[in-house]
Amino acid sequence: MTDDGDALESDALESVALTRDRAWFEELFRDHASAVHRYFLRRAPRDDAEDLAADVLATAWRRRDDVPESHQLAWLYRTAGFVLANHRRKGRPVPVGEVPEDVDGTFGVDPANLVIADAEVRDVLATLNPRERHILLLHAWEGLDGEELAHALGLSRGGAASALSRARAHLRTAWGSSVDA
Repeated sequence: MTDDGDALESDALESVALTRDRAWFEELFRDHASAVHRYFLRRAPRDDAEDLAADVLATAWRRRDDVPESHQLAWLYRTAGFVLANHRRKGRPVPVGEVPEDVDGTFGVDPANLVIADAEVRDVLATLNPRERHILLLHAWEGLDGEELAHALGLSRGGAASALSRARAHLRTAWGSSVDA
C-alpha cells in the first residue's frame, strides 16, 4: 500500500472510532446526565448545577478511555466530587445547611430535599468532616454501596465499606449528642 493508501485507511479508522465514541457518549449522557445534575443540585447553588454537570460530562468525553464501562456512574460521581471541590476553592462555598429548592421556591418531592430541610439533620451533618458527609450522601442520596461506592471513592470495596461504617458511627454519635443537647 502507498503512503496515500495508509493515510486514507488511518482516516477511515479514526472516523469509525469517533463515531463509536460519539455513540458511547450519547448513551452515557442519556443514562447518567440527570443523576449528575441532581448530584450538583443537592450540593451547589442551583444556578451553578448545570455548568458543573457539563464540566463533569466534558471531562468524561476527554477521558473516555478512562471511564470504566461497568462503573460509569460511580466514575462520574467521583469526578463530580473533584469538580465541586475545585468550584468551592474558587470562592463559591456552599454552606452545609443550604436547602435545595425547586424552581418555584418549594421543596421538591425528592426525599433528600425533605430530609435536608430538617434543621436537626442539617446541624448533625454539619458536625461531620467533609469526607464522612460525602460518603454518607453518596450512599443515602445517590444510592451507592458496595462496588459502586468503592469506585466513586477510589477505594477497594472493603475500604469503602469501612469508610461508610465509620461515617455511620460518627453520624450516630453526632445524632446522639444533638438529641442529648
